[in-house]
Amino acid sequence: MSPVFLLQEHASFSMSERNLPKAPVSRTAGRRDPRDTALNLLIAALAIVVGYLGYSLFARHVTQPPVDPMRSGVAPGEIIQIDVLNGCGVNGAATAFTSFLRARGYDVVEMRNYKAFDVEQSLVIDRTGTRKNAEKVASALGIRKENILQQLNQDYYVDVSVVIGKDYNSLKPSHEGGIH
Repeated sequence: MSPVFLLQEHASFSMSERNLPKAPVSRTAGRRDPRDTALNLLIAALAIVVGYLGYSLFARHVTQPPVDPMRSGVAPGEIIQIDVLNGCGVNGAATAFTSFLRARGYDVVEMRNYKAFDVEQSLVIDRTGTRKNAEKVASALGIRKENILQQLNQDYYVDVSVVIGKDYNSLKPSHEGGIH
């Protein structure tokens, strides 16, 4: 066979392919399978859940670092006894601080009102001369070290007193939803 004949045969073959009837178009070609839609919705829902959990993790560990769940640096059997005094006048403040401290292993033995409700900044008062106990309590509550005082009093049977001031909203118990 000559090469010209092959070219003509090939050309006629491709011509005949063009004239072949096309396959009928399905009526469902434009519709989506309901399973595909359901899977897409499931993927979107899972993406939202993962996004929320990622945000929660970031917020909890970066913007609001967790409080040490137990008293750090305290020898086993060593108990720090605390009295919590409401110096801000907000109902429930002393209760919220007491619950917060007890949940972290501190022994809150008394909760009462302070002599006045005009305390601007919360205070931690060392009653026994062991400043490290006062620093531990202040750290647990988010109170600055500058607000730790030492007032030794042998009439007190507690190690540390906490006076809740008007800055209670900036402290850790408030961040956990304890005070409204």
